[in-house]
Amino acid sequence: MAETKGKFDFAIDRGGTFTDVFARLPDGRERVLKLLSRDPQNYKDAPTEGIRRILEEETGQVFPREQPVDTSLIGWIRMGTTVATNALLERDGERTALLVTKGFKDLLHIGTQARPKLFDLEVAVPDVLYEEVIEVDERVVLKQDDCELPGNHPKRLVTGKTWDTLEVWKELDLEKVEKDLRGVLSRGITSLAVLLLHSYTWSVHEEAVGSLACRLGFTQVSLSSEVMPMVRAVPRGYTVCADAYLTPKIHQYLKGFTSGFKGALKDVDVLFMQSDGGLTPMEQFCGSRAVLSGPAGGVVGYAITSYSQMEKKPVIGFDMGGTSTDVSRYAGQYEHVFEATTAGVTLQAPQLDINTVAAGGGSRLFFRSGMFVVGPESAGAHPGPACYRKGGPLTVTDANLALGRLLPSFFPKIFGPGENESLSSEETMKHFRHLTEEINLFLSSNQSQMGENGASNPQSSMLTSSQSKMTVEDVAMGFVRVANEAMCRPIRALTQAKGHDTSQHVLACFGGAGGQHACAIARALGMKTVFIHKYSGVLSAYGLALADVVEEVQEPCSLRYEQQSFSMLDRSVEQLTQRCHDTLCGRGFTSGQITTEVFLHLRYEGTDCALMVTTAGYPSNAESCQAGDFRRAFTKRYLKEFGFTIPDRPIMVDDIRVRGCGKSGIKSVHKPKMGQKQAKPVTMTKCYFEGGYLDTAVYLWEDLPWGLSIQGPAIIIDKNSTILVEPCCEACLTEGGDVCMTVGSDPHCALGTELNTVQLSIFSHRFMSIAEQMGRVLQRTSISTNIKERLDFSCAVFGPDGGLVSNAPHIPVHLGAMQETVQYQIRSQGNKLKEGDVILSNHPCAGGSHLPDLTVITPVFRKGVSKPVFFVASRGHHADIGGITPGSMPPHSTSLQQEGAVFISFKLVTGGVFQDEAVTEALMAPAQYPGCSGTRNLHDNLSDLRAQVAANQRGSQLVGELIDSYGLAVVQAYMGYIQSNAELAVRDMLKEFARHREQKTGSLEVKSEDFMDDGTPIRLRVQINEEEGSAVFDFSGTGTEVWGNCNAPRAITLSALIYCLRCMVGQDIPLNQGCLAPIKVIIPPGSILQPSQNAAVVGGNVLTSQRVVDVIFKAFEVCAASQGCMNNISFGSETVGYYETVAGGAGAGPGWNGRSGVHSHMTNTRITDPEILEKRYPVILEQFSLRPGSGGAGKYRGGDGVIRKLLFRKKVVLSVLTERRATCPYGLQGGEDGAAGLNHLHRADGRVLNLGAKTSISLQPGDMFCLYTPGGGGYGKEEDTSSSTPQSKRRRLNETFPERGSVFEYRIAQEGV
Repeated sequence: MAETKGKFDFAIDRGGTFTDVFARLPDGRERVLKLLSRDPQNYKDAPTEGIRRILEEETGQVFPREQPVDTSLIGWIRMGTTVATNALLERDGERTALLVTKGFKDLLHIGTQARPKLFDLEVAVPDVLYEEVIEVDERVVLKQDDCELPGNHPKRLVTGKTWDTLEVWKELDLEKVEKDLRGVLSRGITSLAVLLLHSYTWSVHEEAVGSLACRLGFTQVSLSSEVMPMVRAVPRGYTVCADAYLTPKIHQYLKGFTSGFKGALKDVDVLFMQSDGGLTPMEQFCGSRAVLSGPAGGVVGYAITSYSQMEKKPVIGFDMGGTSTDVSRYAGQYEHVFEATTAGVTLQAPQLDINTVAAGGGSRLFFRSGMFVVGPESAGAHPGPACYRKGGPLTVTDANLALGRLLPSFFPKIFGPGENESLSSEETMKHFRHLTEEINLFLSSNQSQMGENGASNPQSSMLTSSQSKMTVEDVAMGFVRVANEAMCRPIRALTQAKGHDTSQHVLACFGGAGGQHACAIARALGMKTVFIHKYSGVLSAYGLALADVVEEVQEPCSLRYEQQSFSMLDRSVEQLTQRCHDTLCGRGFTSGQITTEVFLHLRYEGTDCALMVTTAGYPSNAESCQAGDFRRAFTKRYLKEFGFTIPDRPIMVDDIRVRGCGKSGIKSVHKPKMGQKQAKPVTMTKCYFEGGYLDTAVYLWEDLPWGLSIQGPAIIIDKNSTILVEPCCEACLTEGGDVCMTVGSDPHCALGTELNTVQLSIFSHRFMSIAEQMGRVLQRTSISTNIKERLDFSCAVFGPDGGLVSNAPHIPVHLGAMQETVQYQIRSQGNKLKEGDVILSNHPCAGGSHLPDLTVITPVFRKGVSKPVFFVASRGHHADIGGITPGSMPPHSTSLQQEGAVFISFKLVTGGVFQDEAVTEALMAPAQYPGCSGTRNLHDNLSDLRAQVAANQRGSQLVGELIDSYGLAVVQAYMGYIQSNAELAVRDMLKEFARHREQKTGSLEVKSEDFMDDGTPIRLRVQINEEEGSAVFDFSGTGTEVWGNCNAPRAITLSALIYCLRCMVGQDIPLNQGCLAPIKVIIPPGSILQPSQNAAVVGGNVLTSQRVVDVIFKAFEVCAASQGCMNNISFGSETVGYYETVAGGAGAGPGWNGRSGVHSHMTNTRITDPEILEKRYPVILEQFSLRPGSGGAGKYRGGDGVIRKLLFRKKVVLSVLTERRATCPYGLQGGEDGAAGLNHLHRADGRVLNLGAKTSISLQPGDMFCLYTPGGGGYGKEEDTSSSTPQSKRRRLNETFPERGSVFEYRIAQEGV
């Protein structure tokens, strides 16, 4: 199919800034071309123009621009395009309506209920893609054999694709649907997305709606059961909306593209790249599969070119473009994910695992509070970097230019307003001189300030820099190094997450900007080889030429992987394989060109950790299904990724997937350059490296013969990229004309203990990276759902004084709290800690938050130093540690003993030996108290504690490696500098607040109070010292300890305080002990915020923490109150247990309306998807929508709470632990209060009861719990609404390029706890 002799074949990648064209000419030669994607003065469409230019230049014939291109010479065209991504980023798709099951009209607005940015009080969430919603009164539910609902009148039973039986509770009323659809059409909306619950398995209702909509004249109808038949309504809903929203946009683009050719390309084979790395015919190209169309070509390109040439060593793809960098991995198979978020929309579709970080050539450079910061803001194509001569800001590209690593004379003259000038070194240097002056002024003024004031942390204050003045080159080099470190972090995460060693990979570098950074990044990651293909500048286009046509089919399943299911699985696999085969045959492939691969989406029963498994290398046998031995393949991979298996646990099949490939990629033609082994540099230049300027030879890539080796420093230039060969590196030209670089070790220039502001940023990344890598080990080796899947843990590094250095992820209620725990152990253990000891603690008096949060602390020792030089710790939420109720979260506990096992300073490991018996005894100890039990899940507790010890071991090892590299004194000095950097940012914020406050009121004191539902006051008085930028937070006057469990240990108040300070600073700062250095906190002993040793505290952690935040924000007048509650709901019986926290309204603020239906402040937990909830638990979700009018009115409205109705199918005990049922979330500056929450119970006999804020109650089948969560407060008086429409949040999507990929999803999931 790929052979089109005697014709021109084109592979084109239309990117955001540039369009790359790879052409294979009739005589077998290859050509590449790069042109601007948008140049309206000169041409309408870049791909068409690229084809026109090559045809004209190669044939000598004239192809006029204004006439359609003659296609008689064209064999095939393959394209990758960012049209869908851009439409999503700019929210510029088709006007769309969503049709959804009744009760769920706001389901996609609420989504997972987690907010995307933890410290963003505005909660800027991208808008939903639909304009209108139609609710359809239809309902199907999964049949449960043990369902005990009363009056079970016969309902129609149907069988789904998953072999589940379903009950049709409410039939579809098509007449009513038709009326609603006609109304939508009359308003000019012609694109429809359809999402009905459980349609992934039974799609009859969706199909009926679909055919009706087509008949009525909708031009695009997307059904969730067709677009992606996978369980989980929320991601399937987002996917079907994206499909309806983007597909018309794609069709519109294709119409425009084909109109540029004679006969609209009717007789030309035109294929488009999909997100999964496979090509599809133009007419099959749809929105939900198009979002990664651009970058996917690059992955295919490096996978096919690098992997084979590098002796099948695993490869990291590093594609550095203008706005961002894409990182991916290939080890013989494409790594796919089946759910990923792009521009705020979670798509459930097979897509390559491409991790995007917001650091590219156009990433902007900032100097903030003594830190070098790169991105995430980008200069874009317009105005572009400063050197583009269009008034742009300083960027990474400018830094490379300033260091002599980019040579303007080798660039085309396409810059400046007239697009006819060369790159401007003068503009770049002018900007850098200005920034360098600013940095030197900062350094000198802070030095003199230090002389006057003294530092709170004199040993390490960043303000005592003895650094001499920085030069322009020092500054530019600093930014390049910080950018490199930002790009290394996702590469480490991507490899180590799956148990791979980063250093054992080859770095395959492509994209315009990557060649300048490749050596430095490989060296930082311990990699020895960099591979740069001859078409690296246009590798995405070349990858399209190498790619295969792919047809994927998938269907859901809910069978166990066991002998009695094999016949059904085999039948499904056979049908799907046949469908793939027939489709590809229909596209012109012969059977010999078609290969198919079968995947099963498998997980252990009772877990959510599913792996998409193929049986390559695991042939079928008597105990497997015909497609291969999936059990062995699954357990082997599970062991590799997670370090253990669960042998006696059944394996569930969630989905069956078949991927068919039609082999159609070209074979690359090698034309080796023979002849002399020497090549002369075209010129010599001076480049700046760590040691200063060095003479650097410049070579033209096209002149280099194969076999030649070039010692660094050198620059190799071709039309589309510049490669920097750094000192101690060697570049070699392969037979195919590619560059293979060997990376030598860095002659480490010794770093002193005095402050170097560049190293400050790099050490900040390093310390964060240690905490992140500890988290990866913990997640991989833990066994419980809470830690492994909900990611309810955090890991941290502490100094020798127990002060927090770095913490990941940022779970608000853990911020700063672990520091108290570590410092308590230092005080109580003194010199008793020895190497090989590990401490376990959870007691509130020792810095604990609530008992299920177990903290494991490991001291880090260094040879020749008697005391620990650092500490590492991990805190994880254990699902049960005993007490009066399962889950150890009782709503009515009155003493600490009722909440579970207690550890103050327990030696979990002594001399390297895990204390199995002693810890088991301690975990079972609560059984001695009346009505209490020991832990109900000892096996998981022990496994997770071992995982926490292993995570700490990894942290200790990484800290040791850092000390080996730099020396103990240097590492500890930079630890202090990073803490001082956070301190500086908080001091600046307090000084700024004090200035405004004094101008406005003449006073530097603020105060506020708020109340718990039982009337307990929380009072705060803050006195600010403007000169020092310090403050005293005095909670005197706060109510006494309470009889229930809303007492909050001191550590909780400190966590809330750090969270509030970070929100008020408003920019990324290291969250560590430095944040609290300018703050003195006074909490009266015996109060609800510092209770006695045995007080019950489980509600303090989840409820009182929210009220502390409300009180602090009220004092500083930051924003109105959010819902102020986590709405903790749990239910269970002897056989099942479930716990959730539910969203509410966020408070409005100066310039924004509060977000509706979202978690706020101290929690960010995701909610279980409605379809999973109904599949696994004896409950039916009747309604989950916003609670209209519950947000406070005002110039800016508070967000609405939600309504959540749960109908129970069996007897259960329901526990409710909530707040803000008697007091309302306050409004601010004249804004009205948000509505208080309500907990109602509708009994099966018709009675309605108000359950109050905290209760535990037995429910009967047919009872329905109705939760109405609080709204957020309004901001400003309502009559001021003339100018109150807040600015649209859409701008955010383009201002900061959204990150994506599995590494990003993992971080967001962690912050969603």
